[in-house]
Amino acid sequence: MFHTSFIEIKKSAYRQNLKFIRSQVGDKVIISSVVKGNAYGHGIENMVQIAESSGVRHFSTYSTDEARRVNQSSTKNSQIMIMGMIDDASLPWVLENGISFYVFEFQRLHAGIDMAKRLGKKALIHIEVETGFHRTGFEWEEKEELLKILKDNQSHIVLQGLCTHYAGAESIGNYVRVKQQIKRFNEFKNWFNEHGVNFKIYHTACSAASMSYPDTIMDMVRIGIAQYGFWPSQETYMHKFKNLDENMKNPLKRLISWKSRVMSTKKVKMGDFVGYGTSFMAARDTTIALVPIGYSHGFSRNLSNLGKVLIQGKILPVVGTVTMNSISVDITDAKEVKKGDEVVIIGRQKRHEITVASFGESTQQVNYELLTRLPQDIPRKIVS
Repeated sequence: MFHTSFIEIKKSAYRQNLKFIRSQVGDKVIISSVVKGNAYGHGIENMVQIAESSGVRHFSTYSTDEARRVNQSSTKNSQIMIMGMIDDASLPWVLENGISFYVFEFQRLHAGIDMAKRLGKKALIHIEVETGFHRTGFEWEEKEELLKILKDNQSHIVLQGLCTHYAGAESIGNYVRVKQQIKRFNEFKNWFNEHGVNFKIYHTACSAASMSYPDTIMDMVRIGIAQYGFWPSQETYMHKFKNLDENMKNPLKRLISWKSRVMSTKKVKMGDFVGYGTSFMAARDTTIALVPIGYSHGFSRNLSNLGKVLIQGKILPVVGTVTMNSISVDITDAKEVKKGDEVVIIGRQKRHEITVASFGESTQQVNYELLTRLPQDIPRKIVS
């Protein structure tokens, strides 16, 4: 093993998740696989392969560099949509490769049209409207100017979609705000239709909205965290709980496992300190296993004296300060741990499991943050 740890991505879990998501959104709705943030830490290249083998043909990215990785990985001529950052210098590549993209400001709209004229290729655009998130999107007051530009340049653009993003659909505390956003989006949609502008598809729902607000499920849903086996929030799960199959009360299955190996073991006498500083003193004669992952690999320094790993199927504590490249684990209560033994940082080993949620709770990180902080250079491999 050249690397100090590796990540496994389970294909069968993805297919189970996709089956459940499909049961929620219906057979005719396009499922766009959101692969921003290195596919939520799972690896874009891996997820494109798994998703396409499961029938997915649409991917959403945040930026041009992510779209390029999807484009290079796709073997099924899947559609790619950029929801966020595009530098003007990237527009020729975007148009040449038939990548669709969000337009949420006049500068980008004009830049896309100008490039389409120059290349003789139509720009595939999704008009994002502001409904209450207050991040990106055309304001209601800008609709007349926007309408004129769209009508004047019909020969240079394809109105691929009309879209928005809901603020906090994962929390009941945002119920009123989300319902107001839904209302405003429909006002935009109806206004454009009344003025002779129709879009190929309408899409507003992320994972949370798809699960909690059925009226947000339109022609397409943009599914991120749920496809990787995580509920957007505990509230989202509880909202669906009563309607779930009695035999499968959690139909979403985690794809990801993170594993390493014991690098060495050492005996420590009672009263001796372990690692930097004096944060851990052995209260008894102790055996320590050194595991070659640290905060440079995404194992937060906040897990010092708090983290847990699995070795030989036992939940064992991290002791002392997490360093850049290693952690120390108290293996005194395990039997005959030796160099090379498997260490599970996230995942299952025998009867026990360390979930991303339990791992994250110790550091006050949400699932999204923890997953996307896993470095891209940790090898990822697909398992069945």
